Amino acid sequence: MEKKNIEWSKLGFGYMPVDYRFVAHWKDGSWDEGGLTKDATVTISESAGVLQYAQTCFEGLKVYTQKNGDIVAFRPDLNAKRMQDSADRLLMPKVSEEMFLRALDEMVKANAAWVPPYGSGATLYIRPFLFGSGPVIGVAPAPEYEFRMFATPVGPYFKGGVKPIKLLLSAYDRAAPHGTGDIKAGLNYAMSLYPGDYAHKHGFSENMYLDAATRTYVEETGGANFIFITKDGKLVTPKSSTILPSITRRSILVVAAEMLGMEVEERKVPFTEVKDFAEIGLCGTAAVISPVGSITYDGGEILVPSGMDSMGPVLTKLRETITGIQEGTIEGPAGWIHKIC
Repeated sequence: MEKKNIEWSKLGFGYMPVDYRFVAHWKDGSWDEGGLTKDATVTISESAGVLQYAQTCFEGLKVYTQKNGDIVAFRPDLNAKRMQDSADRLLMPKVSEEMFLRALDEMVKANAAWVPPYGSGATLYIRPFLFGSGPVIGVAPAPEYEFRMFATPVGPYFKGGVKPIKLLLSAYDRAAPHGTGDIKAGLNYAMSLYPGDYAHKHGFSENMYLDAATRTYVEETGGANFIFITKDGKLVTPKSSTILPSITRRSILVVAAEMLGMEVEERKVPFTEVKDFAEIGLCGTAAVISPVGSITYDGGEILVPSGMDSMGPVLTKLRETITGIQEGTIEGPAGWIHKIC
């Protein structure tokens, strides 16, 4: 299939509508069949649950053109499961894995011309989301729901690609103990907008958030998990019930331990320990792995030994392995690659 006439290598991380998206409706206790539409607009009641009480969750995954020409997704079954967990917590009807994967396959096949070619540095970003579309006034779950999935071709999440970024230790909290930090709810991201804007205006790419209970342990940023590399080459990642379970992070842990022979540790990470790590990275679907060069906090600045010029050697190897699996140049664990066409 002939690809769209786009300068793929110059794409940023933004929204560009494609030809088709998937939509399904839940009413009277069940989902309809759902299907593709060209209509990119959403029409709902002014009293819809999503508008009144933020009853919504979403996912993010990428579709790649592999070296052999196959169009694939990376572990979309885990996105389906995580969306189900989010739906449970927000009292919304779950989207089955079968519907989730069917929507993905149908939509990507219909938009194959929008999937960036291999080697372009771009990908097709997929955004599934679920929201309360039925009207409510009293605080209660909505009576009707809509599941949608759209796609957009994207370039790097951070401007400049995989260059070390500067973080600010946020004075704000991302998620409360026993709250919703471990699900991909829209309300969590709304809470990060104000501190995120403050960070950007002061020259930082992102915030580093500490745990809300004690403000002593590292949690995550507004949109990515942390991975730390010790001076002796061990991978350490924060463990907390208020951290979103990143699919990329979980995959990196497997790659590090089983493919690269690294020692891996998932535990609480005190902020006082951050200065001792040799490399620091952020990981997530959008960025894969982004290196951190410095962290500014009230009273000082941590300069990561790997520097502000390039990604450190261990994070580089991890990133090359993960992206190699996604692009089909490295064989990964069974079941990680979902072939679409």
